[in-house]
Amino acid sequence: MSQDTILNWSSKPATRKMMSAVGLPTPQPLRRSEGPWGTEPLSGRNAAIAGQGSAGLVALVEAMGAEIVESAPEDGVLDVLIFDARGVVDASGLRALYDFTHPRIRSLGRCGRLVVIGSPADAATTASQCAAQQALVGFTKSASKELGRKGSTANLLTVSADADAGMAGPLRFLLSARSAFVTGQTLAVSTAGDAGVWTQPLTGKTALVTGAARGIGEATARRMAAEGARVLCLDIPPESGALELLAEEIGGVALGLDITDEAAAKQIAAAAGGVVDIVVHNAGITRDKTLGKMDAALWDLTIEVNLASVVRVTEALIESRVVPAQGRVVLVSSIAGIAGNTGQTNYAASKAGVAGLTRHLGRALQSKGIAVNAVAPGFIETRLTQAIPFSIREVGRRFSNLNQGGLPVDVAEAITFLSSPGAGGLHGNVLRVCGGNLLGA
Repeated sequence: MSQDTILNWSSKPATRKMMSAVGLPTPQPLRRSEGPWGTEPLSGRNAAIAGQGSAGLVALVEAMGAEIVESAPEDGVLDVLIFDARGVVDASGLRALYDFTHPRIRSLGRCGRLVVIGSPADAATTASQCAAQQALVGFTKSASKELGRKGSTANLLTVSADADAGMAGPLRFLLSARSAFVTGQTLAVSTAGDAGVWTQPLTGKTALVTGAARGIGEATARRMAAEGARVLCLDIPPESGALELLAEEIGGVALGLDITDEAAAKQIAAAAGGVVDIVVHNAGITRDKTLGKMDAALWDLTIEVNLASVVRVTEALIESRVVPAQGRVVLVSSIAGIAGNTGQTNYAASKAGVAGLTRHLGRALQSKGIAVNAVAPGFIETRLTQAIPFSIREVGRRFSNLNQGGLPVDVAEAITFLSSPGAGGLHGNVLRVCGGNLLGA
């Protein structure tokens, strides 16, 4: 059961009705997938599709198991709406987006999906086209706020010229229950990448997950193992007990190591047997104080653990070719690094730095086929958030479009997707897993 009392109450029809009557928030319990990926994540669901590339999209979505429909069936419920707006070149062209979504949006069912497909605004050849494509961002963010009460999501997928082949993986993720806590976001497909493997996609891969003993790191290690990876579970020596238990349960390797150790990269390479196909930098700390009260030691430690060691280890693994061509690097930023937070100048600086590192490495390593991306979690239900005072914790939960906090598995699902072959067309994205949190929106 969730730690969120209001969410637990709202999951019961009788209680939900009473809560609504007295004006309490009524978050919709989210539909999440369990177990390994399947080839047809939309089996038993329907989808309405329109726009420029609708014919190709139909084939992609049918391969996911969905039934293609024009409008809501007899039960009045649509599960998926997709509009390809790449053909919109001026403001008047946006009317087609309205004409498609307006008569259908109220039929989108609980935990439904709206995905808009566009072109990168900065690649536009005219001012009108740039304006029209950027308008899709505002549309999608606003739609995500309107749909949040249903537990439904809205996201934008931008696709560069000649990168259509890289769209299948991101589209599959955004349409599936694996993206339950991702809404109001933009994912940019910049290269064709790989069409993707949808059953045990990480089989034969070695994955490093730092900070693996608990929380998001543990959930990520478990998800990656479920998709076939051999997981190198790294955490500080004091967490060795939990680390060894996790590694034993998932068939991985426990590595008790401080990531700030100057020899960390060499020790990781040795433990992995010389090849790390997937690097996930999840380890991080908070040392919160307002700037005037923060001593240099708290600043230095936070920057070293959260940023400097990430730069140092990642560059060493890439330069030594421990991360091979077609490898994946997934870094963990935070919405604090996007929006800032009182008492967290050190933490926010470090996580903003991670976002900058992601964008640089994404561009620099694209030609080698190495995809570097990041996730930026929002309010996630962990033992750390449970220690937050009740009133602040409640605000954190209700600040999202989905009116609730996320779970560690929500971040793990995004990391696992970004580590997969199907994410090969994504380079330098910072994907917020925050339920559309208002902070930094």
